[in-house]
Amino acid sequence: MPADSAPPPDPAAPWTLFAGLLVGVAGLLGLAVLAFVALLDPYGLRAAPGRAPGPIMDLNQRFMYPQVVRGGAFDAAVFGTSTARLLDPHALDRAFGGHFANLAMNAATPWEQTQLARLFLARAPATAVLFGLDAPWCEADADRKRLTFRAFPPWLYREPLAWSAVFHQWNQQSAEIAGRALFHRLGRMKARIRGDGYEVFTPPESLYDAARAASHIHGDAPPSEGAPEADPATPALAWLDELLGLVPAGGLKLVAFMPVNVAAQPRLGSAGAAREAACKARVAEIARRRGATLVDFRIPSTVTRDDTNYWDALHYRLPIATRIVEALRRAVDERRDDPEGFYRVLAAPRAPEH
Repeated sequence: MPADSAPPPDPAAPWTLFAGLLVGVAGLLGLAVLAFVALLDPYGLRAAPGRAPGPIMDLNQRFMYPQVVRGGAFDAAVFGTSTARLLDPHALDRAFGGHFANLAMNAATPWEQTQLARLFLARAPATAVLFGLDAPWCEADADRKRLTFRAFPPWLYREPLAWSAVFHQWNQQSAEIAGRALFHRLGRMKARIRGDGYEVFTPPESLYDAARAASHIHGDAPPSEGAPEADPATPALAWLDELLGLVPAGGLKLVAFMPVNVAAQPRLGSAGAAREAACKARVAEIARRRGATLVDFRIPSTVTRDDTNYWDALHYRLPIATRIVEALRRAVDERRDDPEGFYRVLAAPRAPEH
């Protein structure tokens, strides 16, 4: 071979160049996505007093409500599941003062509710809290059933937020929500939920069909109540006790068992009813010790027996939500059972001495 002849071309060189370009372009695109998400801040990592959070655009409230808390605009809050979501913060503001947010989440477990309430109570002194309780608070395995099939982002609930939180947003879901936030800024898409967390998630009242509602209420067989327990464990109530203890002195502490239809309540005289009564007694003891008002709507009453007050066994109609707020105000003022039987007051702070 002549000394000045060129070496033969490397057949792998084009593939090496292609692979390098592919990796480089993918890296740049990934960084562009990260920058896009960080700029739009769909989960309100930069939310703080004086810096309002962005619009609520995600279907999963577990990702959205921490920014409502961090925004610092609310000094009172509702915690619970969908059975408390129809309580309008504006009505609660008028009834109790303060500035309420409704932070109840669909099918939230007691543990999930606790994480959000703890974040709220750690941010600023609360003037009022309302815990809407459902059956899971009384279940013996509440400490094991902490999550549902819905994703829960523990990194959003840390206080203070870690710097690495921005990288938890580096995914397709966050990019999609950031895109929705951009469309909202451009006036092309509405926020999913009001900025205080409130949403009327039930169908319009004009579409109410009593026969259809009755089929939803009574269509499913009641769940098995299991074997009787002499002293049922209620691990979630320790969390409730802790949360009520975090409310500043002078803050209003409200706890309410929500008014599900009698079809969703345990049968009188059953083992389930006995367990629920024992749970309510424990909640009452906690409420008395913590200076909270405990109101029990989860009883047979003219409201819960009337199927036309419900969309299904768990979800009441909007007029009932209005009645609940009014009843809570009356229970706090009068500290006695409702003469019409809508609720019972199981615990109440002593009346101030004059």
